[in-house]
Amino acid sequence: MAAARFLIEGKVQGVFFRASTREQARRLELAGIARNLPDGRVEVIADGEPDAIETLAGWLRHGPPQARVDRVERQAWTQPVPPGFGIG
Repeated sequence: MAAARFLIEGKVQGVFFRASTREQARRLELAGIARNLPDGRVEVIADGEPDAIETLAGWLRHGPPQARVDRVERQAWTQPVPPGFGIG
């Protein structure tokens, strides 16, 4: 198992980014959360198989059709991640 934190910048709030991320993460059997940040970014924390996290990372670079992703920052995540994938 592996875990990562992603910070996504661009037009990522108000375009179903979090809900679409949850769908992708559940399909990939990842645990974690997607939440809006006050500065306009979306934070995604994902935990699961390394290949599934890589697949999600690739999807985050584009997001749903309504989104415009300008930048994705990735960091290692070592804190506990609750089961399931939620939206915050």
